[in-house]
Amino acid sequence: MEETDVGIVCYASSLPGFRGVLKQRYSDFIVNEVDPDGAVVHLTCIDAPVDQMDLSNGSSSSQIHDEGSTTLDLANDTYTVQIEAFRSLVGDANAELLKCLIDQISTDSNGNLDPILLSPDSDKSHRTAVHNFFKANFKFLVTDTVDGPDTNFKCVRVRFSSAKQNEGGGSRKRKNKERKDGSQKHAKTNGSAQDGWQKPFDSRGSKDWPKDIGKFLRFHLYKENKDTQEALAIIGKMLGIQQRSFGFAGTKDKRAVTTQRVTVFRQHANRLAALNDRLMGIKIGDFCYVREGLVLGQLSGNRFTIILRGVASDSEDIIKSAANGLGRHGFINYYGLQRFGSGSVPTFAIGAALLRGEWEAAVDLILDPREGERIAIKEAREYYQESEDIDGSLRRLPRHLVAERSILQCLKRSPGNYLQALKSIPRTLRLMYVHSYQSYLWNHAASSRVQKHGIDKVVVGDLVYFKGIGPVTNTGDLQTECESNTCDEEFELSGLPDTERNGENIQSVKIVDAEDINSGNYTIDDVILPLPGSRSLYPKNDVAGVYHDLAKKDGITLMESSHNVKEFSITKMTGGYRRILQRPLDFEWELLEYTDVNIPLTETDLDVLAKSKPNDKKRKAGIAEEDRTETATKCLNPSEELNIKSSSLESHQDEEDGVPGSSAQQTALKLCFTLPTSCYATMAIRELLKTSTSVAFHKTLNE
Repeated sequence: MEETDVGIVCYASSLPGFRGVLKQRYSDFIVNEVDPDGAVVHLTCIDAPVDQMDLSNGSSSSQIHDEGSTTLDLANDTYTVQIEAFRSLVGDANAELLKCLIDQISTDSNGNLDPILLSPDSDKSHRTAVHNFFKANFKFLVTDTVDGPDTNFKCVRVRFSSAKQNEGGGSRKRKNKERKDGSQKHAKTNGSAQDGWQKPFDSRGSKDWPKDIGKFLRFHLYKENKDTQEALAIIGKMLGIQQRSFGFAGTKDKRAVTTQRVTVFRQHANRLAALNDRLMGIKIGDFCYVREGLVLGQLSGNRFTIILRGVASDSEDIIKSAANGLGRHGFINYYGLQRFGSGSVPTFAIGAALLRGEWEAAVDLILDPREGERIAIKEAREYYQESEDIDGSLRRLPRHLVAERSILQCLKRSPGNYLQALKSIPRTLRLMYVHSYQSYLWNHAASSRVQKHGIDKVVVGDLVYFKGIGPVTNTGDLQTECESNTCDEEFELSGLPDTERNGENIQSVKIVDAEDINSGNYTIDDVILPLPGSRSLYPKNDVAGVYHDLAKKDGITLMESSHNVKEFSITKMTGGYRRILQRPLDFEWELLEYTDVNIPLTETDLDVLAKSKPNDKKRKAGIAEEDRTETATKCLNPSEELNIKSSSLESHQDEEDGVPGSSAQQTALKLCFTLPTSCYATMAIRELLKTSTSVAFHKTLNE
């Protein structure tokens, strides 16, 4: 896939580019998450916290709340104030239900009580407010969400938190299976929403945990040459927990060294810290307990440290001018090639099939053989295509191919049900396909805007975020960037892989008129373009036609849906907006000289951490470079020794890719900058070099 295939055509400046190799080594591309408070996330310690209770060995058992012997003294507290506050939130009928439940709890010390089911509610944000209300005011009650009378409504279910009702925990699926021919037969049901009585309770609250310790363990995940899902799958397998138990704010690049925050529900820091001795290319640390788990979108951006090797130009001044120009002018805020998948079948093509309602075609696009994949994966795909042997195909497919495996497992249970098979893909992953098509349209529209009107001024009909200046006309309120409905409800664990969670700041969008142009209140930095959706405004100029014309060629109408499947319908998605131009923040650069491509030109978090170890101070001075690895291995602890081996593996891999171990003196350009969420550093590099960012192109530069 080339950049032009996804609408990446223009540049922000006319400055000349130069030669440079991106990601010659994966350690040449370092990404550190930036949290919502603006702090850059680093790995600074891989030891378990010494000031936290050692829950794993039971030393604090006296402080652990025993749910099996829960008793409440309600005689002196009728919760009148809380119930009245609840009444204002949910109404009289629901408040009376809660009052009756509390009265029953005060007289039933065993807690053998039926749950209550609140009135059906279609407003997700309101349901979240209800869950939060119970968390803050009724510590002895637990809530979850069950299906309502139809697909548009859900109900909040409330129960007394006791060990007996939890029945010792266990997975939701297993408990559901066990109860199919048992207690569920006798559950109360009056149809519709009352079916929620039969749904097994979320068992996450079934284990003992100290009241004064946050239920989520947050840690910093450092990984080398692995994507986020692969790293968490490895950790989850070692812990014996499902991958969906982890929460994170966003996925990070695979061919890179990255550090990000991750949360996991009710796991002990000591247990995770002990994994460091066994993990290769992964380290975890900076542990702390928090009250809430991470969900997609809870970050403000990423800090990048990038090394461009083999930099060459007619003069050094061209390189310096291009670097300074990137800081001044920024770059076209395209969605990078990563957004559209790394294989020969782009994700936007799958998204287009979903939007047309072509379920079988979408399944084929996901499962069929692709060019450029590893031999084992290619053979597994070909085997299924030829034999349709699902069991045999599952044995051959690697576990990291989550979408493919989910589809096959569903087709095994329900042959020919292609829509259900698509829905079996983890939600954030399957939504990625439709979001990819939105991004595809946005890229083409951005190129059209730049080609027709340039990048230095606002024109009549452009869209901008309203600044509150002048009359409020032609405006619409909409969340920025991604869809607000891509995340699970707050009380559920975040799911599998990423699409970015859309921003939470609601802003007014305005169509620029002649008065705005004359006033000079808006600049090109304010211009935005829509991601198609039911609430998106389109520009009132010739750029709007790009969206509709391109979609029409793909057999898609942006104003109406061809089917009734909500999550695969562009008219059921809210939509969003994205700035055309992005400037790198806190931008720094420097030119470096080197002779050996296998010598790192910047430090990773693990390098910095290793230098801070006391044993490092005991190294002998004057050690020859060829002896350094062996000597360092002797004086480092086992986890650091694994890191040395990992670095050696990287050097070996680079040599296998055709990169020589040493050469004549060469120049490298080191770049450091921060970008907001959903912005692509590769697009900044493209602006700098004025060349393609495709993997195939940069491989040719290594030859």
